Amino acid sequence: MDSPLQLTFVNFKKDSYIIVEGKQNADRFYIIKAGKVRISKEVEVVEEEGGNIYAPGDFFGVVSTMSSHSHIETAQAITDVTLISVQKDQYGMLIEKNTPVAMKIIMGFSRRMRYLDEALTRLTLKNTAEADPSHLFRVAEYYAKQSQFNQAYYSYYQYLKFCPAGQHAAVARERMAKIKQFSKAVYLDGSTEEFNRFYPKDTMVFSEGMPGSELYIIQKGTVKITKIVDNTEVLLAVLKPGDIFGEMALLENKPRSASAIAYEDAYLLAVNKANFERMVQAQPQIVTRLTQLLAERIWFIYKQLANTLITDPLGRMYDALHMQLEKNRVPMRNGAPYTFDFGPKELVNLVGLPIGEGNMVAQQLLSNKMFRIIDNKITVQDMNEIVKQAEYYRKMQKIERARKEAQAARM
Repeated sequence: MDSPLQLTFVNFKKDSYIIVEGKQNADRFYIIKAGKVRISKEVEVVEEEGGNIYAPGDFFGVVSTMSSHSHIETAQAITDVTLISVQKDQYGMLIEKNTPVAMKIIMGFSRRMRYLDEALTRLTLKNTAEADPSHLFRVAEYYAKQSQFNQAYYSYYQYLKFCPAGQHAAVARERMAKIKQFSKAVYLDGSTEEFNRFYPKDTMVFSEGMPGSELYIIQKGTVKITKIVDNTEVLLAVLKPGDIFGEMALLENKPRSASAIAYEDAYLLAVNKANFERMVQAQPQIVTRLTQLLAERIWFIYKQLANTLITDPLGRMYDALHMQLEKNRVPMRNGAPYTFDFGPKELVNLVGLPIGEGNMVAQQLLSNKMFRIIDNKITVQDMNEIVKQAEYYRKMQKIERARKEAQAARM
């Protein structure tokens, strides 16, 4: 780590706080040089993989710093510690000078992301993420029933490719023959030659359950990320130009945990493993973008995990709307209206409520005169109403939790 990279060493005494959860404006993260640090969260939904005690070589504060959001954790020195402090704007330089550190951060993020994603799936969708190629047949069947033949054909094809002797192989072949003329699936086998790819609207980039070896950068158009849960398509995200997706499979050689489908005509840049290693050194700005993206997603998953602990379903909806405002960095102004880019159905999905109960709670939310549905999108007349309600429900949850803990202590 040589001179132009102005890294500072900072010392903290045992028991002192280094970063505090909820504090805004994270502008630097830390790599531990000597000593040990304890990481904790106000809402510990899942134990951190690898535990909460960090040692030399570990880093913390990266998620909040690289996503430019408030801190999602508190770090306290449990011995005297020496830390390397890295300013946000030095990250690109750090990558150029020290690729292994950048790779360690990205791989660490990637593992944390998958681990948290699985925890969230268990909590909200009440089932475990099915990540094996036989699941491709179920995905194909779902889309075939919806007459979405591009997606169905693509998924049947991948099922046969990865499970040629699978129990549904004969059925898959028969169905493919029937729908072939109605389908315009593209890049069924990927392509090692073409980095620039065009996916027409409603064609699949990849399907959940299939092994993956590429990440994608959107040049033009939009891509939706979806998952089939209990025979329903759950919309997880709509990605725009500049966004990166599919990095988990590339970084970890694990099957895809969700599907990516062109939401409108999409032009993508495909990057495979060999190119990725080269890209880390040659184009630090893309790696910085990837780190920011992973940081953003991890930050959001922590918020979603905390949302699952709010027992009042209406409170969870207010909190989910507040989370969207934070995620989209909407400047909070008194009396200012805001229109979300989704409707009540997607809000029910976001908080993982069963359809029947979710619809009733959504009706309750919409009985608040501040809310309207315009063009099937939720509109609030004053954003502060969401902040006020979300804070109220979070506070009630805290009081309830403290009461239960006090009760348990007395027993």
